[in-house]
Amino acid sequence: MRYGGGRKRRMLLQPFLVLCATVTGVGLLMLALRPLDPPITVDFPRDFELGDSNSSSFDGGGTGFGREKPCATVEDMGKDFEIGLVKKETLRVRRIIEDHFVLNGASRIRDLPPEQFCSHGFVLGKTAEAGFGNEMYKVLTAAALSIMLNRSLIIGQTRGKYPFGDYISYSNFTFTMKEIKLLWRQNDCSRKYGRQLVMRTDDFEKPAQTNVLCSNWKEWKQPIIWFQGTTDAVAAQFFLKNIHSQMRNAAFDLFGDPQVLGSQPNVFGEIMRVLVSPSKDVEAAVNWAIGGGENPDISLHMRMLMNRSIRAVQAALHCIKKAIKSQHLMSRPKVVVVSDTPTLVESIMPNISEFAQVLYFDYEKFKGKIFEGLPKKDFRVKDWGPAPRWVAFVDFFLASRAKYAVVSGAHRRVGTTYAQLIAALAATRNLGANSSGSSFSFLSSFQSTMLTEGLKNQIGWGHVWNRYAGPLSCHNQTNQCAFTPLLPPGWWDGLRQSPIPKDINRLAAYGIRLSALGTVDSDSLQNHCNSRKNVERTITFNS
Repeated sequence: MRYGGGRKRRMLLQPFLVLCATVTGVGLLMLALRPLDPPITVDFPRDFELGDSNSSSFDGGGTGFGREKPCATVEDMGKDFEIGLVKKETLRVRRIIEDHFVLNGASRIRDLPPEQFCSHGFVLGKTAEAGFGNEMYKVLTAAALSIMLNRSLIIGQTRGKYPFGDYISYSNFTFTMKEIKLLWRQNDCSRKYGRQLVMRTDDFEKPAQTNVLCSNWKEWKQPIIWFQGTTDAVAAQFFLKNIHSQMRNAAFDLFGDPQVLGSQPNVFGEIMRVLVSPSKDVEAAVNWAIGGGENPDISLHMRMLMNRSIRAVQAALHCIKKAIKSQHLMSRPKVVVVSDTPTLVESIMPNISEFAQVLYFDYEKFKGKIFEGLPKKDFRVKDWGPAPRWVAFVDFFLASRAKYAVVSGAHRRVGTTYAQLIAALAATRNLGANSSGSSFSFLSSFQSTMLTEGLKNQIGWGHVWNRYAGPLSCHNQTNQCAFTPLLPPGWWDGLRQSPIPKDINRLAAYGIRLSALGTVDSDSLQNHCNSRKNVERTITFNS
């Protein structure tokens, strides 16, 4: 009986289990056929983790944000600079620079009473006359440092000649070392006031020794400071991360907030406006090239290293047209073309002539007397091109006459120091105290072959897009024409900026722990500065 009763119960349970299984199956089927909710888009914060950028889902112009591997095109990155020249901030810095050189200029300081003169400080800017862009940044960085430290500027001479003195004139705001030594003796600074003429040196290119991040330079007592190895726009901006608030504030006052991209003033353009101008003979050559007419509207600089890339030309033509459109230029604007490769100028001129007037400096036709007897060739033909050295200075001041835009193109790396300074000087030339209307634009032209791995190959701190070369730069981009900062960024504080591994390692040598997205570990830097040995190198002059 017990056995039979259990069998009945099992027979009664079977229909119930079948019913449950049926209901469950129908429910699962309905769930499977239900329409999916739309995907949720997440705005990633600054400090998200990055995967392997090689597997980016970028495809022909999309940014990739919100996908598995977020990235941006160069044009996306350049949107922060679409406004062009930041007029209000640049005019503010212009006043700071002008007031500084009036107050600390040579004409005032040399007439100070002996006690005041002997207690005054100076910064030396000295070059080796190598590449113009790199060497000029040494002088401009010294000028920026003199402003931050409230000291006067000395321009170093070699055998009695100013750097590039055959082609550039310097303002009378500056001293020479010869004059400082003479004034030191005349004012009897060493004997009467116990102040030896000592110069403290600091080399930016020696990370383990430089004090750019760890020392308060405002407290340095030596009469002269020489900050060496400053071949680009980055060195002076390192003071933005100095551990001492006095130095950080001085740098912020001059360079602006690096976290607010697109708001930085045109610092180096404004310094050039005050300190340098073309020599009379270079000016004559520039005017000859212009032909007595109005200044060009747009300048195109092509750094081609003797290469004649059709893709580079096509990308540059597109970028010139974008500059014309963005500046609302009518009729046939004037475009001046400068390049280290004369044959490229000859090949691109017919294409530009279809929609614009073309100007360029044909040095072989120029008959100016100044250049008779100067060397016709330079030993660095591969780097600087086959034209005589002096042609680069005529090209520089000719291109800086552009009224509306400068376009930079290249075979390898866009926005060299030479192109940066052309754009900076052109922008400041066109900014008046009551300036209104279209803003000045700096544009970078990239052919797609340069962007196979994004901006990864824009290595070197002297290139304007280096701070964007990391994993946030999309691979396999199409041709790009991007608005470009007039003040090349010194750090990676922007949302679309990211460093390459080489720069992360390089920053580590300075004591900076840099994340994959460019965030600086301030505590780590403070610990490094607290533990490092203070390095002080000086040179004493007889006086």
